[in-house]
Amino acid sequence: MEIILLQDVHKLGLKDDLVHVKDGYGRNYLIPRGYAIAATPSARKIHAENLKQRAHKEEKIKAEAQELASKMADLKIIVGAKTSSSGKIFGSVNTIQIAEALKEQGFEIDRKSISLPEDQIKEVGKYKAVIKLHREVKVEVDFEIVAE
Repeated sequence: MEIILLQDVHKLGLKDDLVHVKDGYGRNYLIPRGYAIAATPSARKIHAENLKQRAHKEEKIKAEAQELASKMADLKIIVGAKTSSSGKIFGSVNTIQIAEALKEQGFEIDRKSISLPEDQIKEVGKYKAVIKLHREVKVEVDFEIVAE
């Protein structure tokens, strides 16, 4: 079954993608929850027209994302965490703390667009986070976890 995604679906695709899924997943999960619509011939025509009209706006948004990415390329973030004497963090550092550190530096980034090398970081050290600013623009940011 082919569907057109109405919003981003994790590990499936991004908004306005035309994807092929199993019939049950499409009919029983994606379509009833409003994540997608069936890719009928009329829906495909409407989808193509919408994409054509939105192309100019997307170019502007992509240019802004690339400009932001160039500003963030040399950015170094330091996140403080309470640690034991051996360097283990009490709890963990996740995307929420990274988003807050970016906000302090003047970058308003949603935590959902930040991906870390591990789900939870539990040791002091240097790491890299990938920030997705646009569907085609990603930037790697170095950050360091230090003991408070």
